[in-house]
Order: sequence, then C-alpha cells, then structure tokens
Amino acid sequence: RGTVTPKDFLSLFIVGMKEILVLMTFCFHHAATSCSKSCYCSENESSGKTVRCSNLQLTEIPQDIPNDTRRIYLDFNLFTTVPSNAFVGLPHLVELDLSHNELSQLEPGAFRGLGSSLQFLDLSSNKLKNFNPEAFKGLRARANLTNNPWHCDCNLQMALPRVDLEPASLTGIVCQTSDPEEIKVQGLAFLLEPDIDLCVVMKRTTDVVMLVVMFGWFTMVISYLVYYVRANQEDARRHLEYLKSLPSRQGKETVLHF
Repeated sequence: RGTVTPKDFLSLFIVGMKEILVLMTFCFHHAATSCSKSCYCSENESSGKTVRCSNLQLTEIPQDIPNDTRRIYLDFNLFTTVPSNAFVGLPHLVELDLSHNELSQLEPGAFRGLGSSLQFLDLSSNKLKNFNPEAFKGLRARANLTNNPWHCDCNLQMALPRVDLEPASLTGIVCQTSDPEEIKVQGLAFLLEPDIDLCVVMKRTTDVVMLVVMFGWFTMVISYLVYYVRANQEDARRHLEYLKSLPSRQGKETVLHF
C-alpha cells in the first residue's frame, strides 16, 4: 500500500467534485427539459416541444412544465383562476391554450414573463366576466376571448386602452351584461361600438359632486361675508356711540369747573 500524500488527496478531491458537478448539471438539465408528470410531451425540429395536459380534470396549473416548452395545451380542465407568475420560467412559449375551463379570475401578472415570446393565447369558453388589464400587462399576443360572460362597464371602457394585445383580440369581448343597463350593449362586441359610452353615469355623478362641492364652497363664502359685515356693523355702531358720548362728557366737565 502506498502512502497518500496531501497532494494526491487534493487531486482526488478535485476529480470527485468535477464528477459531482457533471452529475448535478445532468440532473438539472433533465429536470428542466423532461416532461411534466401529469402531461404528455412531444417534440420535433420544426415546432419544438409541445406539452399536452388536455382533459385531465386538473384544478391547478402544473408547476413542472419544462422550460424549453413552446406550446402548452391546458384546455378542458377545471381551472378557476390563473395565479400571478403561473408561467414564469417559460421564455420560449409561443402558444398557450386555456380554453374550456372554469376560469373566472386572472390575477395581476398572470402571464408575466411571456411578453417577448407568446404569440397566441386562447381563453375562450370560460367564465370570465371582469377584464383585468394587469393580467395582460406586457402581452402583445393575439388572444381569443370569445364565449365568456363579459360584463361591460366603465371599468372595462377605461381598461381596454391600457393593454397591448393585438386589437383584433378585443373584438372577442361580447357584452353579456352591462352597467348601465339602459345603454343596451348586451350581445354586442364592445370594441366595435365606438359610440357607446359606459362612463356616462360616472361622468354625471362626477358633475353632480362638483356642483355640490361648488355650492358648498359658495355657501361658506357667503356665510363668512355676512358674518364679517354684521361683526363690522356692530363694531361701527359701538364706535359711533362712543364718539357721540364724547361731547356730552366734555360739557359736564365744563359745568363742574365753574
């Protein structure tokens, strides 16, 4: 048996660490590029990796989707919400299908990280009522927003100019309900009705509030002026009485002197 010198021990240690690093790199790469355990994956040279999680009764979006995925099909599941940062870490994603679910809410930042890559987003046939512009922030994709029970109101009207989705996408917002109801936009694609103003009630309310505030301010000014005039009149009356009393006092003093 030979004696192991410190130099030999150091060399063996370095070789061992290199092997461990290679193994860890392989494991991480495999974890990042392998398929989600609940889905089916396919891959070809032209379209890249596709992950299919359709019709699996899923209630939460899988968190183990490979980061080299280009297309994800999550349709016909039971999702009720898309949480913030649900697809962060998928820089190559070009297509995302969330159609035919139970989606009623898209949280702010739901599609964060997909703005530079995503080309098509399918949210059709869900239960979306309220349009949240913060969920779509940064997205320039073409979106399918049809077959949702959209509620059209002033908030929607003010939100649409704040999103960067392809304009044709927004024609999929067809009003099932509206506020105010008397404008009668039910069944209409809101974006295609440029003459409709759903903020008219808010504008009227704002006008009324401004009138009330102005009337209150005017009343305060008038009240102050009336108080100021009355206070000055009282001071003037007292001062006048004092002046009138001066000659009589001087007369009495003269009589007493004689």
